[in-house]
Amino acid sequence: MASKLTPNCAIILSFFLFSLIYVTSTKAQLETLFPDNVKVEAGMTHIHFFFHDIVSGKNPTSVMITQPTSSSKTSFGMMNMMDDKLTEGPNPSSKEVGRAQGLYAASCLGELGFMQVMNLVFTDGAYNGSVITVLGRNTPMHATREMSVVGGTGQFRLARGYAVAKTHTMDYTTATIEYDVYVTTQ
Repeated sequence: MASKLTPNCAIILSFFLFSLIYVTSTKAQLETLFPDNVKVEAGMTHIHFFFHDIVSGKNPTSVMITQPTSSSKTSFGMMNMMDDKLTEGPNPSSKEVGRAQGLYAASCLGELGFMQVMNLVFTDGAYNGSVITVLGRNTPMHATREMSVVGGTGQFRLARGYAVAKTHTMDYTTATIEYDVYVTTQ
């Protein structure tokens, strides 16, 4: 014979389930710190770094490979190839931990928005020799952008997850972007 829950039991059970969901969803905020800016918790790896895109000057790290359409105010049609430095801190001279190699293409008519495809190639620290592949929409005038992690190699073989980008500084020649990448290989 099946028993029925009293209204009070149902409320307590609902509160318990909500609490369990809340604790699980905020678990990433309770990460354990490891060397080289790498944080790990319950199978999720968190990597924090800064991305430096230099589009002009003596040593650009990003070059235009197609011009934007002449009538575009959003650079629509422009495509850049990049090999940008990844560092521990926001200063370009801080310790290099890898390179962002790929391209970004202005794919939005209504605002500055890029389709970005890049390999995050780690060259130092715990993940030296490993790669995370990121694909997504990057709108640099938005405070925060989220892109998908679609794969990886080395320690990130079969990776999935997401990358959160925040513009630290940006002008007509350079951009420094703060990245938090969260991946799992399970």
